[in-house]
Amino acid sequence: MKAGRRVDVIELEKFIANAFRLKGLPDQDAIDVARIMSQADLQGSDGHGVIRLGQYLKRIDAGGISVRPDIKVVSEKASTALVDGGNGMGHLVVSKAVSLAAEKARKTGISWVGTRMSNHAGPASLHVRALAQQDLIGIYYAVGNANHLPPWGGMKMLLSTNPIAMAFPKGHKEDHIVLDMATTVAAYGKVKAKARSGELMPEGWMIDRAGNPLLDPNRADEGFLLPIGGHKGYGLALLVGMLAGSLNGASMGSEVIDFNSDSETVTNTGQAVCAIDPNAFGEIDDLRARIDKLASELRSSERLPGVDRIWLPGEQGNLRRRENLSKGIPLSAGIVSEVDRIAQDLGITPLPSMGQSC
Repeated sequence: MKAGRRVDVIELEKFIANAFRLKGLPDQDAIDVARIMSQADLQGSDGHGVIRLGQYLKRIDAGGISVRPDIKVVSEKASTALVDGGNGMGHLVVSKAVSLAAEKARKTGISWVGTRMSNHAGPASLHVRALAQQDLIGIYYAVGNANHLPPWGGMKMLLSTNPIAMAFPKGHKEDHIVLDMATTVAAYGKVKAKARSGELMPEGWMIDRAGNPLLDPNRADEGFLLPIGGHKGYGLALLVGMLAGSLNGASMGSEVIDFNSDSETVTNTGQAVCAIDPNAFGEIDDLRARIDKLASELRSSERLPGVDRIWLPGEQGNLRRRENLSKGIPLSAGIVSEVDRIAQDLGITPLPSMGQSC
């Protein structure tokens, strides 16, 4: 059995981009998608990184994703726009929405850009981080690419993990504060990652149809995810889906295609990006100072017994990013086998190891 190994982020990006080129993506598109996927693994969002490569390639082969999409703005006002993704890779579609949202927010103070005919786009945190790196506040909503959540009290899975993400610019001392959360206790990508690594799920992620805890990720089809906060999480999942899907003419409810089991049908995934320019509310340097002050208060506040540290949203991802840059990104044995198989199938050089197992 193969062991897990650590890989360099640049080599990972090259490997992913090479695979997409061979499937017909234009060179720059392949590089842009590969960058987002490798950055997902770098920060520890391993349910959205190279683990998805085989699935994306399968959908491309089956015609479920267009490799040369016509990504265009179909409706626009001063502070809003609707982007039709032409069934392209979601990473490219959302990147277009982020760029447009940033441009509009600098002119009007706040912007909202929706998408339709998109696809799975990787971790929400990277899209709002892209706005925060431009000294904008970023907010992101999306409809998940498979329904794993029934309405509260129901049995039919009509909702997805529908994520919410938000990010603030850096303080004078603080790094970006980034929140990225599913409206379920765990995102389904984490379930897939547990299955690939051969681990059980914690109790509380899923239940079976009899209401019993479901711990085996390989039996995920026998149950459904649980919403955060009970009925409140159900309400959030519904409204996030309406903002990202229904508003844009994208799939929602029974229209959502399970891209885990269907590689051919167009998903018509919807997302929404909101950008806010802090300069519309005062000097950004003042905001940076307030961010630093608040972060210091939170960290230095009294802790419960046994708690060593109070974390800010996104802080652990920042630490993983720095660690993985120096040591390499850890890939489980299951993912190593998958990427080696892809390399063999495509006739490309396997992803090299940094010489460390994990």
